[in-house]
Amino acid sequence: MPRAVRIAPSILSADFARLGAELRAVTDAGADLIHIDVMDGHFVPNLTIGPGVVKALKPHSGLPFDVHLMIAPADPFIPQFASSGADIITVHAEAGPHLHRSLALIRDQGCEAGVSLNPSTPAEAVAPVLDAVDLVLVMSVNPGFAGQSFIDSQLDKLDRLRRMIDDSGRDIALEVDGGINAETGRRAAEAGADILVAGTAAFAGGEESYAENILRLRGNA
Repeated sequence: MPRAVRIAPSILSADFARLGAELRAVTDAGADLIHIDVMDGHFVPNLTIGPGVVKALKPHSGLPFDVHLMIAPADPFIPQFASSGADIITVHAEAGPHLHRSLALIRDQGCEAGVSLNPSTPAEAVAPVLDAVDLVLVMSVNPGFAGQSFIDSQLDKLDRLRRMIDDSGRDIALEVDGGINAETGRRAAEAGADILVAGTAAFAGGEESYAENILRLRGNA
């Protein structure tokens, strides 16, 4: 692969009846981050978890909590997620009219700031805020549900964003989320992604499979 990739298991695909144990298991299996999908039933057609769950999970893993807010408006909830243990907070470019203000608020809370793009949003949407982000997240499915198929057109977007980030000279992570498995993860990494969010592919087979799943996602299995 062109660069070392980090693996961020998405707890959306974990066993919700035993989330603490699931976090401990993927941490021990070699994950790099814990990806937490927050959905509001408004911006995306699903409901997931709130700040209280993030706070409850924080003692179960020492890995960075990568909190992806698929909610609108996001600003009223950013301080709550930050105080609950988020290390990275990502908001959608499409979720509100004042993206720069949202990113500044995230940083004011002491978190790294990320911006996410839906499949139909062009890479150029992040250009005005590239100096204000630590992470860019490309959605390679339409957000809302786990288990969807990877949208191939997002590879071109990843390539474009990789070049934009490299040209900026800033240390900005490029993350991809949706339909990621060993094959699509390899293609995404070749296009420039350096963080792969994986739900089904990370949590398949139960705890005894997590380490092998993560190695496979890295391309080392």
